[in-house]
Amino acid sequence: MLELEKYGDIIKDYVLREYVKCMRNPSGILKYKFIVPGSVYSDELWDWDSWLTDIAISPFLSSDDQIDYEKGCVLNFLDHMSDDGKMPIWITSERTSFEIYPGTKNIHKPTLAQHALFISEKIGSASWLESNFDKLCIFVDWYEKNCLHESGLYVWLDDFAIGVDNDPCVFYRPDGSSASIYLNCLMYRELISLSNIASMLSLSEIAVKYLGKANALKEVINELSYDERDGMFYNVDVNLVPIDPTQRLHSGAPRHWSTLIQRIDVWTGFMPMWAGIATEEQAKRMIERCMDKRTFYSNNGIRSLGKLEKMYSVKKSNNPSCWLGPIWVIANYMIFKGALAYGYKDLAYDIAEKTVLMLGRDIEACGEMHEYYDPDTGAGVHNKGFQSWNLLSVEMVDWLKANIK
Repeated sequence: MLELEKYGDIIKDYVLREYVKCMRNPSGILKYKFIVPGSVYSDELWDWDSWLTDIAISPFLSSDDQIDYEKGCVLNFLDHMSDDGKMPIWITSERTSFEIYPGTKNIHKPTLAQHALFISEKIGSASWLESNFDKLCIFVDWYEKNCLHESGLYVWLDDFAIGVDNDPCVFYRPDGSSASIYLNCLMYRELISLSNIASMLSLSEIAVKYLGKANALKEVINELSYDERDGMFYNVDVNLVPIDPTQRLHSGAPRHWSTLIQRIDVWTGFMPMWAGIATEEQAKRMIERCMDKRTFYSNNGIRSLGKLEKMYSVKKSNNPSCWLGPIWVIANYMIFKGALAYGYKDLAYDIAEKTVLMLGRDIEACGEMHEYYDPDTGAGVHNKGFQSWNLLSVEMVDWLKANIK
């Protein structure tokens, strides 16, 4: 217990020292103040990284001036959205991701409404967003127009910058073939968030509209992504040959399914608990999967890819980074939050404790955090100095102090 308190204090001291270095003033094409995903970044605004970094450091931001840095993360992205809702994944002071990587199909991940709601709930008002609310709706609608498969699930348009970089269910697969559980959980929460913002702005019809879309997506996710045999949510393959009633071989037994489950153990299969999609019974079975030492469960948290998978590997790589087994703090954090939401306090405590000890020891030894870690030893694998969602560990520190065993 003394060791846990020691490393918890090391993490809090680190975050208190570093968070102010993540705040940037308007620069170049970025007209509003904003937050970068770590003090080592230059003037770079990233989609889900800046959202999660803001969640981590927001408790330290209280003055109107400081909150403007949070609002600016959303406003800068809306400022660089095309009329049809296409939005860059990241923006530097000089250019956007569309200029750096022309021809890529994926856009900003569906987290902007979630970020906007987080800020609005913090300050008790969404009025700061009122003049841009229509643009936020257009952004969310872009996904429906471009990424919604006939099955009702959302697909990545290609494997570029999906966040979970080399998830084998998406990476190196054909464009538009992967209905990622990660993407669909983000989309569900995005639709809920947009509905809640509309309610805060007294736009009741719009609130009902997007809540209906969220509920419909939740139903489809449970129908097509959950595997009763394994008690787990999986990514879904939609890359099937079109049905052709005139095709001689197929016409005698036409296909009645639109998707196939990819039974590959990826940590994002636990995100339906974070998103509030899983039923109580599903959550019970998922927790059992999560605690299986043969696959996900490790000395330092939850592996990003199950250890029994043929693709399992813990190695250095960057852009794309390695998500084939190493411990990522964002995975530990989201599973921690999901476990708490469904009442599995012991697992939440275990994950939080392992995360705090791992990061605290890293800071003590190296002075910094790493981007991802060895599941068995807890040693940093790559990218010393990475912060971003690692800063969310301060929330775990505070929760552990309030729930000391």
